[in-house]
Amino acid sequence: MHIGIIGATGGIGSRVVTEAIGRGHHVTAFTRDATRISEERENVVWRSIDVLDAKSIAAVLPGLDVLISGFQPGNAANDFADTLSRSIADPTVYATAARALLKALESHPRTRLIVIGGAGSLEIEPGLVRADSDDLMHESLDQVGLPREYAAAVRGHRDALNVLRTSNRLWTYFSPAEDIAPGRRTGRFRIGGDQPVLDADGRSRISSEDAAVALVDETELPRFVQRRFTIGY
Repeated sequence: MHIGIIGATGGIGSRVVTEAIGRGHHVTAFTRDATRISEERENVVWRSIDVLDAKSIAAVLPGLDVLISGFQPGNAANDFADTLSRSIADPTVYATAARALLKALESHPRTRLIVIGGAGSLEIEPGLVRADSDDLMHESLDQVGLPREYAAAVRGHRDALNVLRTSNRLWTYFSPAEDIAPGRRTGRFRIGGDQPVLDADGRSRISSEDAAVALVDETELPRFVQRRFTIGY
């Protein structure tokens, strides 16, 4: 398959690139400025893209079977504080990107889209979403050491999911576990839908490497078209 990956230098996106080429796929890796990329790997081509511009996205869609978007303002893998501040300053950017992606797909309706989003829109119990409650959001952010102002960005991710839910395009939304960080590729995890997957200690956690496994699995064998899914140990 030919897979496009937006945010290919990011914490999850870079691991999706590695996972995809490891399985023999061809990858077009997208970043804001591909001229700054010096690495060369077989079956990987780097190209520039503006994920907030539908025309820029549409121009790169020909030939792609699936487009995976790991868009974040800034590059959290290189400067987490910068991405944090950008996300807080303009939380609408996630919904803006979702609209641009869907607009671009109007001319390529057979291309599948997978958006890597956030965990704050998961239901912690039926009908109860953490992103809808200030108290629940502040409690969660305090636990992971993020400023309470980041609640705006969490809701921005939720709004992007709601944008996708209004579309009849071939979209999938991926909510990673609440605790996601670089770790080991085990290939062993559980898959869920709109509720977080919890381990024996009640934690929602996954490595970035196993998140990449799940994303490429969904790329190869789609199970969640026009749906959201999540994973956890």
